[in-house]
Amino acid sequence: MSRRQRKRPISAINVVPYIDVMLVLLVIFMITAPLLSQGVTVELPQAAARPLAATAKEPLIATVDASGQYYLNVGDGQQSGVDEEVLVSRVATVLRHQPETPVMVRGDHHVNYGAVIRLMTLLQRAGAPSVGMLTDPPGKK
Repeated sequence: MSRRQRKRPISAINVVPYIDVMLVLLVIFMITAPLLSQGVTVELPQAAARPLAATAKEPLIATVDASGQYYLNVGDGQQSGVDEEVLVSRVATVLRHQPETPVMVRGDHHVNYGAVIRLMTLLQRAGAPSVGMLTDPPGKK
């Protein structure tokens, strides 16, 4: 009599589909990793703002009002507006004679954001190494 031989089941896992999936994931990570590391370098503000020290020099304050007019707290006519070129020349003169003078920007609550950025650009052009922002204390209206 012929006896039938039974085949034993193969207990091996086919890993080829897993290798395919891993290669696809590797390609995706290789493409996206350089994109994640690019960015813009910024200096983030500290969590708690503190006022200027009382011994610090009198800051140079450039102000932009709601209509976009610039003011500077230096020289004659502090209450009258100045144009961009006058602002740049006055700030450059002050910083040339007193380079450690802090430069601050004060913007009206309703001013266009672009006007504040334009003022900061003008101050940078005048030679200000860094510019601080002035705000009202909380609760003050």
